[in-house]
Amino acid sequence: MTPEAFCRQITAKAGSSFTLSFRLLPPARRQAMEALYAFCREVDDIADDIADPALARVKLAWWREEIHRLFAEVGTPKDPSTAQHPISLALKGPIKTYALPLVDFEAVLDGVGMDLPHTAFQSLDELNLYCDRVAGAVGRLSVRIFGVCSEQTLVYASELGLAFQYTNILRDVGEDARRARIYLPTSMLEAQGAKTGSILNLEDSPELRRVLGELHQLAEQAYDRALASLPTQERRAQRPGLVMTAIYRDLLRSIASLDYDVLNQRVRLGPLRKLWVALLAALGRMPR
Repeated sequence: MTPEAFCRQITAKAGSSFTLSFRLLPPARRQAMEALYAFCREVDDIADDIADPALARVKLAWWREEIHRLFAEVGTPKDPSTAQHPISLALKGPIKTYALPLVDFEAVLDGVGMDLPHTAFQSLDELNLYCDRVAGAVGRLSVRIFGVCSEQTLVYASELGLAFQYTNILRDVGEDARRARIYLPTSMLEAQGAKTGSILNLEDSPELRRVLGELHQLAEQAYDRALASLPTQERRAQRPGLVMTAIYRDLLRSIASLDYDVLNQRVRLGPLRKLWVALLAALGRMPR
């Protein structure tokens, strides 16, 4: 199996909403996004699938060394040895072709490290740093692959990553609580009188729902800032991200329509709904 086929298999198996947007890309860019997605999936699973934090940190350190080896081969001297993993080999061409920066790959790894083990974020600033590392950095890499990329487009990608991650956090409150994780900042919980112990016990409350409503509004504001940052002349090249924006914003509003009932269910969009929203977005009809 070629490295590219290996990444395509990971992407197909994940069945993520993100992969729907890849279909808008020409083959070379689609292949690059599959390699980037496979990298993100692989390192994200370190935090989710390895129970022993010490072992997880060893694997994360290996990936940091591997990324440095990879960049050494494409002109950024870091390490004289050779990249080994199929995902690394699949990324080698895209890193050179689309000028993907090392700093954003390192940011993704730093974000995963914040979950080894996960500790509560005390403030919104701490949460935003985490979101920028695990989602904003991926967005900045993605827009470079999609096409024309100005400084304003990088701002758009960062804001979009923030909005996507807020949406993920809202959707996954119950799932995260079952893993003894809470991503809602302690400062926001305390301001509303929401108790972390109650969340971990999957006990709903009006106080928690007020916090979730606040995070929803922060997500809406981030989506608005993202769309306002994207230059008009770059919207066509950035259509995959706009499709994902439409899908994720629809998910966000579906969560709100259920009055943030997320402790005991994981809100999802059905495949036909996703396809319809994606089609409208591809035609330039973004939700407001």
